[in-house]
Amino acid sequence: MSGLQGLQEKLTDGLYGIGWSTVKTLPEPVAVHLGRTIADVAFKQQGKGVRRLRANYARVLPDASPERLAELTRAGMRSYLRYWMESFRLPAWSKERINTGFDPKDLHYLTDGLASGRGVILALPHLANWDLAGAWVTTKLRTPFTTVAERLKPETLYDRFVAYREGLGMEVLPHSGGTAFGTLARRLREGGLVCLVADRDLSASGVQVDFFGEPTRMPAGPALLAQQTGALLLPVTLWYDDSPVMQGQVHPPVDVPETGTRAEKTSVMTQALADAFAAGIADHPEDWHMLQRLWLADLEPRPEPPDGERP
Repeated sequence: MSGLQGLQEKLTDGLYGIGWSTVKTLPEPVAVHLGRTIADVAFKQQGKGVRRLRANYARVLPDASPERLAELTRAGMRSYLRYWMESFRLPAWSKERINTGFDPKDLHYLTDGLASGRGVILALPHLANWDLAGAWVTTKLRTPFTTVAERLKPETLYDRFVAYREGLGMEVLPHSGGTAFGTLARRLREGGLVCLVADRDLSASGVQVDFFGEPTRMPAGPALLAQQTGALLLPVTLWYDDSPVMQGQVHPPVDVPETGTRAEKTSVMTQALADAFAAGIADHPEDWHMLQRLWLADLEPRPEPPDGERP
């Protein structure tokens, strides 16, 4: 690691540490105002993440005018900062505040699935505040669950995120390392709950799907886990409205196809997840926090391996 890179990572970790230690002590109206102010400044600066968010929204709304895309991107940054302000403050929220902060529709799909003892997988896109939804599940439903987190740099920042989510009642596994799938499968066979953010592939083994009319890749994990364990696979979408209460929709189960190879079944099921995600994003695009490249056409081409070598 270069000295400059190490300094940047320490600075990043320090800024997140300030967020968690300071923002959670602010009165809620002050935190809301602070988040909006930061979002508006970031929007005006038109940095890399803001430009990517706008480009992604253009995929969701291909007929939108430049003015509409600008308005949507500004709203998207405000939603994104609302997520961060809430997340920084969640450890200080009372159980009552968490319990009243989320209102999911068709919750019976989840509660009936858990009652059946077969295990449940909740698959979500990067919509609104998935950490709040998770805290609501552990607090309101009193149901612990297991999730997976991307290994962030620096390692101290990853440790902060793990400690934060574990403090909310979640079991957090690292995405890398190769052991997460087996642990998730065991939890599901025991009748447990697994929650996965699943609209962006972080591996080289994602499943190609059609998403808003163009190809991208999404993780195979949710579909593979459902096939291997018999667990119920439920898409979930989230959104904000004008109130302090986040809204949510638990979608009908994605069933395992009766015929086809394992790969064919995985493809069909992952496409069904993508379709459910797309429906939720289309209804509330400003709450989709995708500030990274997603579609295959936007990704850097992978270099060809040398002759005689396999990728």
